[in-house]
Amino acid sequence: MQETLNLNSFTQEESKEEPIQENNENISKPADVAVTKPDVPVTKSDVPVANSNKKETKAHELAKKQRDISIAEFFEKNRHLLGFDNKKKALLTTIKEAVDNSLDACEEAGVLPELIVEITDMGGERYRIAVEDNGPGIIKAQIPKIFAKLLYGSKFHTLKQSRGQQGIGISASVMYGQLTTGRPARIISKIGPNHPANEIELKLDTVKNKPMIMSENEIEWHKPHGTRIEIDLEGSYVSGRQSVDEYIKNTAIINPHVTIIYQPPRGSQVMFVRATDEMPHEAKEIKPHPYGVELGRLMKMLRYTEFRTLQAFLTNEFARVGSGTAKQICENAALLPTTKPKKMAREMAEQLMKGIKETKIRSPPADCISPIGQGLLEKGLKKEVNAEFYASATRPPGVYRGNPFVIEAAIAYGGNMEADKSIEISRFANRVPLLYQQGACAITKSITKTNWRSYGLRQSNNSVPIGPCMLIIHMASVWVPFTSEAKEALAHYPEIMKEVRLAIQEVGRELGKYLHKKKRLKKELSKVDYIAKYLPHVSGALQELLKLEDIERERMEGHLRIILEQSRAIKKDELEQLKQDFGPKRVREESEIDMIEGLDDLDEINEDLDDDSAPSVDSTEGGEE
Repeated sequence: MQETLNLNSFTQEESKEEPIQENNENISKPADVAVTKPDVPVTKSDVPVANSNKKETKAHELAKKQRDISIAEFFEKNRHLLGFDNKKKALLTTIKEAVDNSLDACEEAGVLPELIVEITDMGGERYRIAVEDNGPGIIKAQIPKIFAKLLYGSKFHTLKQSRGQQGIGISASVMYGQLTTGRPARIISKIGPNHPANEIELKLDTVKNKPMIMSENEIEWHKPHGTRIEIDLEGSYVSGRQSVDEYIKNTAIINPHVTIIYQPPRGSQVMFVRATDEMPHEAKEIKPHPYGVELGRLMKMLRYTEFRTLQAFLTNEFARVGSGTAKQICENAALLPTTKPKKMAREMAEQLMKGIKETKIRSPPADCISPIGQGLLEKGLKKEVNAEFYASATRPPGVYRGNPFVIEAAIAYGGNMEADKSIEISRFANRVPLLYQQGACAITKSITKTNWRSYGLRQSNNSVPIGPCMLIIHMASVWVPFTSEAKEALAHYPEIMKEVRLAIQEVGRELGKYLHKKKRLKKELSKVDYIAKYLPHVSGALQELLKLEDIERERMEGHLRIILEQSRAIKKDELEQLKQDFGPKRVREESEIDMIEGLDDLDEINEDLDDDSAPSVDSTEGGEE
């Protein structure tokens, strides 16, 4: 059941309300359907006055101007909070939100995603964005609410990993499109081969936060099932960093099970073929963990629970709380297990919070998250990045504020990447690329606080390392702590930063091992080449010392050259084998654990974080837990 969400100064219409249908040439409306009008300011008669004979005060005058605003009105005026800062970013945000919805829908239905992303230049900095998927489709009644009603969805109250969380993104994109071009969004959806496709054009009424249906038809569509959305908007298309091109490429890397056909406004079509037919592990919904519940939320849960005793409330409303743990919590809180939850006052709720904190409770289950996995992450990286070395790592589950999460890391070195520039950092959260606010992200801070010189890369103090390298960091969680509604950077939770650094250490040690061995082999090869260069002089000196004939000197020089060539061949073979062991031909098993021993010089980590917000990492924590 969809709950009504109360946000202080925002009012939200009940989800049961029907969409508004406006008159136009494409659809007829019954005469008895009233046209929705915007809210009007409070009139004088609406303001209560204790004594009508008394003169109105300034407070009465101000009261006349006060009225409710909808969440849509708020974001209409503050669209930068949702990632619509400028035309370039608006174009990317719209595509990102549509792609996220499509991928979530396909995965929930157990369908290998096949996406079509098209950008059409309409002239005058106007573009038509189209995203099409092969998902399960959407029933006709839900289409207007999903695409034109902010804070509507099924994921906000669900504790399991998903790309979307707030039910804002795609509706905000529709709103931005109609604000900048005045045109409605067009949605086509089909739920099965024996069902017609529904085509709906709609806008978002920002005053009421309700969809307005401009037209609706049943049409023929070539797909057996799926959804297509088209939005006209003002935007700016550029290539390079923080572009749609980069976003699509990173999406293909972090989602190796996805096929994407991408048509940019300029240039030819690009196809990103999936690297695996294996679907991601299905994330299971879990209940909240006691450690992650704050006092206000606990009081709300106590008020609305259907269970009649405190013990039953604890065992049924929370994860990892059995009857024994519930009794222990009640004992620590000095409360009877038979206490009625709905009659508990604030003071008793505070006692309960204290009891929870004093009770040892197991960490929440990790089946609510779906990490990519070490092997698939490396496959996705190899598919799109040409390099000579690859490594990946998946950390054990961690917990912050009662929410389980997993940090994954992958690294690529060499190839055609530039050696004189900072390494390329690709940040991801729940399989979604994060392209903006890199400097404000907890991932970036964890990277800069790591001593990369120990792993063979150049680095100034507390800065991004320099070298021909690409580093991927992915966070999978039931609730990602973004710094804003735009979902561009992770908040600086110490638990998260610690796990990021430990993941970096794992792939960094593998990189250090590779570079150390590569450097040693190249040094030995250079010694062989040096001896070969001066071999005539060496043989001449030996001829004088040993009083050898010319023919004997030539024979000796020939033998020495054979030995040197054999040595050179061996070293070259070792170097080539090293590249094969860590390069594109490398096959990495999911269960493989690479232990690096005897490289004390590569295990040095700068443990002083110089920041109370991030934990220090002991040298013993750099290995396997």
